[in-house]
Amino acid sequence: MDWLYSHRYTIGVVVGVTFGVLARLNMLRTDYRQYPTYPHGKIIHISLGVIAAALGAVAVPALLEKNYTAVTFLSLAAQQFRDVRNMERQSLSKIDELELVPRGAAYIEGIAMVFEGRNYLVIFSSFLASLFSILFAWYWGIVAGIFSIWIANCFKSGKKLAAIADIEHIPIRMDGPDLFVGSIYIMNIGLTDSRNKILEHGLGFLIKPKNRNARVTLANLGQRQAILHDISTLFGVFRDEGEPSLRPMAKLDMNNGTIGVLFLPQERDVEKAFVALHRVPVLESAVRMPSEAGVNKRKEA
Repeated sequence: MDWLYSHRYTIGVVVGVTFGVLARLNMLRTDYRQYPTYPHGKIIHISLGVIAAALGAVAVPALLEKNYTAVTFLSLAAQQFRDVRNMERQSLSKIDELELVPRGAAYIEGIAMVFEGRNYLVIFSSFLASLFSILFAWYWGIVAGIFSIWIANCFKSGKKLAAIADIEHIPIRMDGPDLFVGSIYIMNIGLTDSRNKILEHGLGFLIKPKNRNARVTLANLGQRQAILHDISTLFGVFRDEGEPSLRPMAKLDMNNGTIGVLFLPQERDVEKAFVALHRVPVLESAVRMPSEAGVNKRKEA
């Protein structure tokens, strides 16, 4: 027991760093979007996670020893993680120029924000595990570390499209050269060959907002572009550069806020596309809540 007490800071830092790294690994995965890239993108983010975990764990002994000057390095860490956010933004913006269906600026900003925020969650996990290990015992540090990973996991991802909208598959139709998804006009297709390709490969969906907040959110151009990019990434896109008539589109019905989505997947599977649309992320930068404004709230009787 004397040995454990005399080495409590070392034990606390080790436990804190361990759970900080575990929290970062739990939040890091390369999915269908292939970001972060494997293996080098993962190496970068794991390395930053180790640094963040070390900062959070070491902050506890510094505070307990009343070495408040040493804690100021956390502000330096925050600046470094903001630089990471800028790096992600610039890298993804350059890559986006080469995409047939780009992510869009709003999606890129969301990804950059996520990677900055996850480093702060790592600091939180390592700080909590280290604190409990030093103040109580190493096994309480493990309990606190597991709890912190659970909390971090809750913040790992945000809302999906299914939470704010109802989605319906609907056949596309041509009225002469005019293309419609349901009653929503999409565009004019002049070439007969392009019309035939769209009718053969195209899929149409209606995305209906569940409330006034969702209506404004779906009207956001960044959110619509994110929908098109995610679906095109999952199922491919039947087009090449220089073919604007085969470009996926999402048009707004201004009367009721419904979005008509047209895309031409290489793998034409209605059921899979229907499920995938429900899982499209709702961008934080696109969320609007006009119902929360004082002017829109009903006066109590």
